[in-house]
Amino acid sequence: MKKTGMAKSDAKKLMGKMVAPGAAGFGNTGAAGEVVDKREQRRRDQALGLVPFAVKLNSDLVAQLQALAKDSGKDLNEVVADVVTRGLAPQ
Repeated sequence: MKKTGMAKSDAKKLMGKMVAPGAAGFGNTGAAGEVVDKREQRRRDQALGLVPFAVKLNSDLVAQLQALAKDSGKDLNEVVADVVTRGLAPQ
């Protein structure tokens, strides 16, 4: 990056106008529009007894889960929890 480009970038940062690409749409659920920082979200999750659990899934499975969440009007976390609960239930 050239010196003038860096100066423009610094000026934007100072003015609070610098936006990360894709940041505007990330995490929007369309609900109440409230912004919760990560620390507050972690407190809320802990109060509900939720534990972060990362897995790697096939993109087809993820698309199916997202479609199921959209059709049911639920949060993706709720849909995944329901699917896992039903899958682990004794037959």
